[in-house]
Amino acid sequence: MSPPPPPLGRSRKRAAYAFDAALDDAELAHARTALAQGRWTEVRALLAATGDDWDRRGHRFDVLAQEHTTTAWARDWRLAEPESTDAVVLLAYASVHLALRGKGRSENARDACREVAALLPADPTPWLALLTLERSLGREEDVVRLFDEVRHRHPEHHHAHHLMVARLAERRPAAGQDPLHEVYDFAAWAAEQAPADSPLAVLPVIAHAERYRVLATAGSEPANPAASEHWTGRRARQVMKAAFDWWLEWERDDHPRCRVDLNFLAHAKFCEGRAAESAALFHRIGRHATRAPWSYPDRDPYKAFTAARNAALGSA
Repeated sequence: MSPPPPPLGRSRKRAAYAFDAALDDAELAHARTALAQGRWTEVRALLAATGDDWDRRGHRFDVLAQEHTTTAWARDWRLAEPESTDAVVLLAYASVHLALRGKGRSENARDACREVAALLPADPTPWLALLTLERSLGREEDVVRLFDEVRHRHPEHHHAHHLMVARLAERRPAAGQDPLHEVYDFAAWAAEQAPADSPLAVLPVIAHAERYRVLATAGSEPANPAASEHWTGRRARQVMKAAFDWWLEWERDDHPRCRVDLNFLAHAKFCEGRAAESAALFHRIGRHATRAPWSYPDRDPYKAFTAARNAALGSA
């Protein structure tokens, strides 16, 4: 089915980069539309087919749970099939996003996630939902504990590592450009622990971007990342080169969140002034732009993405 036309007053050009959380997962986007129309059986089939591909399972639950109508339809699903653990996971994950939007109680979300985690002891997804909540609302010791729970069940969990990096980057904002900051150590350690073909190889670039967000928000770096020396120092160049070389050798187009890594890497290479390399990445991103890191520290992500893309492709 073709997507509906953009609303009046919204240009088709801008609609091409809708920052869709589903990224390039067409099956997920279709199931999400079906769920919004009350057809939860299509979501059931999608999640059953996902199996124990933990990164894909976490991605799909997270995207489905973000929709405002999910709670109501997931309740219908649970009433119709009370034995369905996927329905219970989706309800718990949806309660997390409700709490993050200020529409639900965080303690209720915590309780729901803990209950479903007990039902599915091998599944990292309920713990990922809790980590998503506590990354914004919880204490640091809770974030670390929940990350350990996810990693115990899936050591290379992509989304969990990104959440952990984002939280660690917020430590000691007054420390400024500290090359020994713990977020860099964590990212380097995680990349080294992962197999050679793991997309966690890009995690040091994620750490560099998240730390820039913190420093720019604190006012110690320019609000325009392309004007910041954060991206052109010796350490930054080494991190970016290593990640780009990994992408050239191992590009994981099959990973459900590969477009997240591509956006971070394109942003980093563009800010570094490497137009040709960023152009190659923009070609692979296609229309699957992500808000982060183009919004960092407080920018319009559409304007930032399209300006960088046009500049890179025009000079390549």
